[in-house]
Amino acid sequence: MNHVITLFKEQFQNLHLIWKLSIYNVKSEYSNHYLGLFWNILQPLMQAAIYYLIFGLGLRGATAPDSEIPFIVYLISGLFPWLFISQAINIGSNAIYAQLGLVTKMRFPSSVLLSISFTNSLINLAFMTLIIMLISVFSGFVNPMYFFMLIYFVIASFALIFAINLIMSTLIILVRDFRNVLQNVIRMGFFLTPIFWQPGERGGLLQMISDLNPFAYLVQNFRNALIYGDGLFYGTMEQHFYFWAITIAFLLIGSYLHIKFRYKLIDYL
Repeated sequence: MNHVITLFKEQFQNLHLIWKLSIYNVKSEYSNHYLGLFWNILQPLMQAAIYYLIFGLGLRGATAPDSEIPFIVYLISGLFPWLFISQAINIGSNAIYAQLGLVTKMRFPSSVLLSISFTNSLINLAFMTLIIMLISVFSGFVNPMYFFMLIYFVIASFALIFAINLIMSTLIILVRDFRNVLQNVIRMGFFLTPIFWQPGERGGLLQMISDLNPFAYLVQNFRNALIYGDGLFYGTMEQHFYFWAITIAFLLIGSYLHIKFRYKLIDYL
C-alpha cells in the first residue's frame, strides 16, 4: 500500500506538468494536418459510422437494444468510452518504453508518463462526450444533473487504467511479447464489452466472461450518466465491489512492479 501512496503523491505533485504536456501532445499530434484538432472529433465519428453500418443497418437491421434509445446513440455512447479506454491503455502501456531515455537521464518520475497518456485520451473523449450530451439534452433522455456522474466515471477509469498501465508498462520492457498479448486482449475486449449489444442479451460462457469484464462496468456507467439516468451509479453492490476489488488488486501489483524495476528498466533493453 505504501507503493500505491507514493505513486499517487507523484501524480498530485506533478499535476501542472501532466496538464501542460497533455495539452502540448494533443496540439502537436495533428499540427501538420489541415484539419488540425478537428481530427479528434472526425476520427471517432468515422469509426462510429462504420460500426453503425455493420452492426446497425447490417447485422441488427437498425434495431436498438432499447426501443426508446436510437441504436446509433446507444452505439456511440458505448463506442466512445471504449475508444478512450483502449487508447489510454495502448499508449500508456508503451509510454515508459517510448521515453525510457528521458526517464533514465533526468530526475523525471516515470509514473507521470502514464497520467499524461491518460489525460491525452481523456481530452479526446471530452469532445465526443459533448456531442452525446447535446443529443441527450435535445432528446430528453436524462436530467442533465446526471452528467455530473461522469466525474465518477473519470475517477474509476483513471484508477483501473493507471493500475493496468503500471503493470503492462513494466512487463512490456521486461518481456517484449506482452505487447502483442495486450493488443490481442484489447481487441477481444471490444467484443466482450456491451458496446453494440446489451447486457443480458448474451448467454452462457460469453455472458459470464463479459460479466467479469471491468471495462463493461466503466462503459455502462458512462452510458448511464448520459442516456439512461437509471440511478446515480450503474450496477449492483456486488458489481461495485468486484470492480474496485480488482482495481485495488491491480494497483497493488502494478505499484510493486513499477517501484521495484523503475530504476532498472534500462538494463533490460
